[in-house]
Amino acid sequence: MSRTIVVAPDSFKGTITASDAAAAVAAGWRDARPDDDIRLLPMADGGEGTLEAFATAVPGAERVPVRVIGPDDREVDTFWLRLPPTPDAPDGTAIVELGATSGIELLSELRPLAAHTYGLGQAIAAALAAGVSRVVVGLGSSASTDGGTGMLRALGAQVRDDLGADVPLGGAGLSAAASVSALPPLPAGGVRALTDVTNPLLGRRGAAAVFGPQKGATPDDVAALDGALAHLATLLPDADPATPGAGAAGGTGFGLLAWGAILEPGSVAVAELIGLPAAAVAASVVITGEGSFDGQSAAGKVPAYVAEAAGPTPVALVAGRIAADADTSAFAASLSLTDLAGSPEAAMADPATWLWEAGRRFARELG
Repeated sequence: MSRTIVVAPDSFKGTITASDAAAAVAAGWRDARPDDDIRLLPMADGGEGTLEAFATAVPGAERVPVRVIGPDDREVDTFWLRLPPTPDAPDGTAIVELGATSGIELLSELRPLAAHTYGLGQAIAAALAAGVSRVVVGLGSSASTDGGTGMLRALGAQVRDDLGADVPLGGAGLSAAASVSALPPLPAGGVRALTDVTNPLLGRRGAAAVFGPQKGATPDDVAALDGALAHLATLLPDADPATPGAGAAGGTGFGLLAWGAILEPGSVAVAELIGLPAAAVAASVVITGEGSFDGQSAAGKVPAYVAEAAGPTPVALVAGRIAADADTSAFAASLSLTDLAGSPEAAMADPATWLWEAGRRFARELG
């Protein structure tokens, strides 16, 4: 008897995208059960792979090319994604991924004080000019710690010093800012910002302290950037710097809050927008996964959310690595690519082959 299978993994970061991972698992399942109906709904948490997850999961999604100024002032050719109209977004929804416009992978060398989010704002502006009803911004892989001010400036805001001159782009320049004005109006359907972190803007858990060193910031840089962000917060009093997620993407979460956006857990919002909860509940089996499943994976990561959303539907987990202390009790079956391949190196060298094997084994066990 034919069954309906939903394949909804996150990306296996650094080795294979969520879309390619889903396709590999599906191919392995089909090898064992060719008559089953398989639906690919690759997931993301707002960071890397968000655009591709929507492009694969939403019929009629359209890639719209855009050229922006990257985090180091070089031009970047990228795209935003336009989703078809829905009742709550009659003119469509734009998906914009920070990593694709202002991400750390776009840098030739780290710029902890000067990198910026201007390109993200340009992509959002292009989507608004195209007339979309709603904008969804995926936060992750940020190169900068500018509080989202580069983004706001590309949207028309003015960040000026006490002499009325524009301050330099980047986090360091914020210490000289005397005003932030002319924030643009939101689109009719609003702006949703997706993140998988809950860090506030400031302090020891804030954007500069936690994420700055990853972007090349020295201890002195971290202190300077945290001070600059604290100063920015005084200029944008309508946004609360203690809001969970305000520190996401170098404080871009805070900048989006100041604009009027809603911050949301990325995996929950992505799942809702691609229709995962309804598809999972109606399926016979759901397969999810991520690169490393460990003791923290139950706290807001994609596999834990998928297992919860599926309700009574059996959910299988495949991960590049499953830690010894990980709780896999929510899953009907689980497989590690490291175990299948024999070593982490072998699994990472050819993840598609081992994902295929995992799909085939799940079909034999759960089909």
